[in-house]
Amino acid sequence: MRNKVLSLAALAAIALAIVLAPVAAHARGALVGVPDAYQPGTIVVKTGERHLFLILGGGAAIMYPVGVGRAGMQWSGASVIDGKYIQPAWEPPPDIRRENPKLPPLIQGGSPNNPMGVAAMTVAGTDYAIHGTNEPSKIGHFVSHGCIRMFNEDITDLFGRVGLGTPVVVQ
Repeated sequence: MRNKVLSLAALAAIALAIVLAPVAAHARGALVGVPDAYQPGTIVVKTGERHLFLILGGGAAIMYPVGVGRAGMQWSGASVIDGKYIQPAWEPPPDIRRENPKLPPLIQGGSPNNPMGVAAMTVAGTDYAIHGTNEPSKIGHFVSHGCIRMFNEDITDLFGRVGLGTPVVVQ
């Protein structure tokens, strides 16, 4: 009898754990229609709209909300993804250190103070990256020094969909 009671208690505990387990976050990307102006697989950032589009082809794209460069810190052009990093460390560049002299010289990946979030993809020929964020409330705004910030769930989704050499167009 004792084993049956323990078994029932164990089963009840497992069932409760399943019911109360946190649900995985879902990417906020939405499937949208777009003109066929870009090859499938291209990342297009529309700074003024504060959206990033992953072109799927056939007039479709996945649209993600992003944070973009503040006035005077925006850039545009075409390049490719030249690096992909999970839990990247961050070394504040000189202009950011001038604004925030109390920043440490290096913030380790995974730290809650690391503005790169859970993943980053660097853009060739620039000092910029498409990356997650530790400040999700800033997504949808003009907030960065030029990088493209995404919700951590969204950069994780995009990271898994693209590879090195993926074209990036920033408008």
